[in-house]
Amino acid sequence: MRDLTQSQEIGPYVVRHARPGDVPGARSVMLDTFYREFDYGYVPQWHDDVVDIDSTYLRHPRHTLVVAVLGEEVVATTALNSRGPAHPPHPRWLTERYPSGRTAQLLRVYVRPDHRRHGLARAMVRTACEFAAGVPGYDTVYLHTNVDIPGAEAFWRSMAEEVCDARTTGEHGGYGTVHFEIPIGAARSTSGQVEFVPVCG
Repeated sequence: MRDLTQSQEIGPYVVRHARPGDVPGARSVMLDTFYREFDYGYVPQWHDDVVDIDSTYLRHPRHTLVVAVLGEEVVATTALNSRGPAHPPHPRWLTERYPSGRTAQLLRVYVRPDHRRHGLARAMVRTACEFAAGVPGYDTVYLHTNVDIPGAEAFWRSMAEEVCDARTTGEHGGYGTVHFEIPIGAARSTSGQVEFVPVCG
């Protein structure tokens, strides 16, 4: 398993796995994103991990929370857990394709507006994927995103493969949801292309 003490410097920022002292700052980044950018605020059935970040990510051996910090301030987050997508709101076929336990799900990939365009999200995602590749039992890295958020679609298409564009289905409350996958092989090594055929059920 990856050494959780490693860090990466990106200009004045440091990208690393979160520590207990980072929890309040990480929660603030997440909640501010829900309220200020997503416009729907905190939704208990979607955001239960944010209430107990410590148990969900820091103490769970197959989960991690990656943060970008500027000095002592957490300015960005990326989480990874072992829960696949839930039905509802997502299609049943998707939950069968990405079952909990074998699926490493990326979520909470948020960067405060004043700290964007420094490569923080890309570095955090790579760190989380490297972690997943070192955990026995994961078959793939899965995520879904709201492509109505400026920059989200282009970012994920540069790093992952589309599984299903659900914008026409009305799933997830009508939000612009697109599902993506990063094969574990790609997480272990970025030296080769992975053949991938998108599907949508």
